[in-house]
Amino acid sequence: MTTTSARTTPTTRAWITAVFVVFTLSGLDIATWLGRIPSVRDSLGASTFEMGLLVLGMAVGSIGGLTFAGHIVAKLGARRGVQVAAVCLTAGMVFAGIAVSLGWGFAAIWVALIAFGFGNGLCDVSMNVSGAAAEKAGGRTIMPLFHAAFSLGTLAGAGLGALAEALDVPVAWHFTVLVVVTSAAMLVAVTRFQDEHRFEEHVATDTSPVPTPVSRWQVWTQPSTLLIGVIVLGMALAEGSANDWLPLAMIDGHGLDNAAGAAVLTVFLAAMTVGRVAGSPLIDRFGRVPVLRISAAVAVVGLGMLIFVQSVPLAIVGVVLWGLGASLGFPMGMSAAADDPRTAAARVSAVATIGYVAFLAGPPLIGFLGEHVGLLGALLVVFVFIIAAGLASGAARERGAAARPTRGGGDGDGGAEPRLQAQRADAARSADSATGGRDAG
Repeated sequence: MTTTSARTTPTTRAWITAVFVVFTLSGLDIATWLGRIPSVRDSLGASTFEMGLLVLGMAVGSIGGLTFAGHIVAKLGARRGVQVAAVCLTAGMVFAGIAVSLGWGFAAIWVALIAFGFGNGLCDVSMNVSGAAAEKAGGRTIMPLFHAAFSLGTLAGAGLGALAEALDVPVAWHFTVLVVVTSAAMLVAVTRFQDEHRFEEHVATDTSPVPTPVSRWQVWTQPSTLLIGVIVLGMALAEGSANDWLPLAMIDGHGLDNAAGAAVLTVFLAAMTVGRVAGSPLIDRFGRVPVLRISAAVAVVGLGMLIFVQSVPLAIVGVVLWGLGASLGFPMGMSAAADDPRTAAARVSAVATIGYVAFLAGPPLIGFLGEHVGLLGALLVVFVFIIAAGLASGAARERGAAARPTRGGGDGDGGAEPRLQAQRADAARSADSATGGRDAG
């Protein structure tokens, strides 16, 4: 097997670094919006349900971006995909900031969030396609670290949002300055992207018999696909509901001010980041199923503390546990769907579709319930879905060639075959990304 040092040329290292930059800036952009949600609500005088509908606008735009991303990336490449996304992100965020500050109303902000969401979805697919190719070029596993970089970006964005809330910085100025800087940095970084197709010919090494092809419709009849979908749905809802509602839940349910509510979101995102950085070796050692079950249990305990414990310090401890527990579920579910490279594209697409129910239906559902029982009470829906994800975790067990290597697996023969299988699964995930799949961050 070619060594990492032999394959990782300066050009490839620059490519990998550029992908890290784009992942980080993408997370920073998203968290910039999330961190100012309390100010947006105050500006609109919106109800909890109306805020749920507003957040839905970004989800609609993201799904549109994911849908068209396959065509854009296939025609223009991942580099051009990020460039187009940067333009959409800039236009959407600048317009949203101006709409908030000038009081243009709900509809104007909703339209801006559709544009912003479209750019986010397109950027998501483009950077994941390029990241998977850069990983193969480098000859080592780095995709989990790309996602950790995204989490670091969200952490930085939430922190800046909390500071902007505390300093009463106008939303228009905050959004405009930040998105112009991040988009310019993205455009510089993608000049280091290489052609993501250059290593495709090295991936197809499987010589085992090929079964009858499985269509995208047939995978929906497989119980394992649906159970993995439950895992992804529950964990996506656990992550997405915190991004959308945690600041307001801390303000309305625990009496914090806007700046403190935004700061608690920063705590959650920091816990998510730690969980993703530390999680890969735990998965390698113990396997997906035990880690999923423990993750679900930790998330349930943390969310329960937030909902049922009145003490603010203990509620914040609960937020930390919630973030740690939610950090690995979505990536593990997507990896489980892609275990068999020959059916990975169809299964990942189906599982991603199930998971997107959380992003599309979650905000208005929690907003509607929050209008009647309060946001903390509404988060009990998330509580139930996390439990369901934990119960379904057995469906994510490693099978066949995708099974994890032995603990002693290194660079010898015992470790080479699992690495080759992992590369095939990565290729399948990359191919599905080009048709509209999404990473949760």
